[in-house]
Amino acid sequence: LIQLDPAVERWNRMREDTYKNFKWNNRTARAAIIGMAIVPGVVYYIATKTDRRYSWAGTRKGEHLDQKM
Repeated sequence: LIQLDPAVERWNRMREDTYKNFKWNNRTARAAIIGMAIVPGVVYYIATKTDRRYSWAGTRKGEHLDQKM
């Protein structure tokens, strides 16, 4: 027989119904902008700057990985 813990049940109900009580404010808007625009933008910028810069295949000891050197 499984005994249910009321605190765990309240926690699960709160966690499952969070979207019903969501409201936009400065804090949630800032988190959304940072998480959906700034972080991917920085990752994209770094990826485009380092794309095809390093050649890991066939390098010998003492050779540079950076092709632009």
